[in-house]
Amino acid sequence: MTSHGRILVINPNSNHEVTDGFSQMLDPLRLPDGPDIECMTLSEGPFGIETQEHVDSVTLPLRRIVVERQDVDAFVIACYSDPGIAVCREATGKPVFGIQESGILAALSRGERFGVIALGPKSIKRHLRYIRQLGLEGRLAGERPLNLSVEAAEQSEAYPKVLEVARELVEADGADVLLLGCAGMTKHRVPLEDALGIPVIDPVQMATAQALTAVLFDVDGK
Repeated sequence: MTSHGRILVINPNSNHEVTDGFSQMLDPLRLPDGPDIECMTLSEGPFGIETQEHVDSVTLPLRRIVVERQDVDAFVIACYSDPGIAVCREATGKPVFGIQESGILAALSRGERFGVIALGPKSIKRHLRYIRQLGLEGRLAGERPLNLSVEAAEQSEAYPKVLEVARELVEADGADVLLLGCAGMTKHRVPLEDALGIPVIDPVQMATAQALTAVLFDVDGK
């Protein structure tokens, strides 16, 4: 391993504002003597990943990055659908983290039943399929849509709607921990946590924290 190491956090959509937003929220993980945390935007990706077609379209470009970036010690795929997670893990011996999987695992450590704030109904369908694959549907309180695009959900003006859906997950569905179901929602985490008094998980932060641990402890023994 290099003296510090490098973590690459990849935004699979081409919206640079999403990348800039979560990069800022990762500053607490940028330790003085720790690994470099680099955030990049997939320029050939769709502006927002909102359909299965969008998910499939970025799978091979993500694999190419994982193969080409030999200077990286751990990768984070910063889209809540975890696009390309299997093919990227197959292509490298380096750790590859998906924010949905990492976010759910973090949520399970903070509460009994987690609720997910999703962009829309199509997103929920993909997410529920993945949760079933992970065998964790019994811990899911519910998942509710904002009915917003990635671009709209990241704006400060979206917060009242985000709070409304979050309250429904807590009060109607019984969630005692919430998970932001899109990398673009990162700015809403702290206000939601303050308003609701329960843990709110930013999956980009959690996946990057897991990557940081993997690099610091050098899980591959290199």
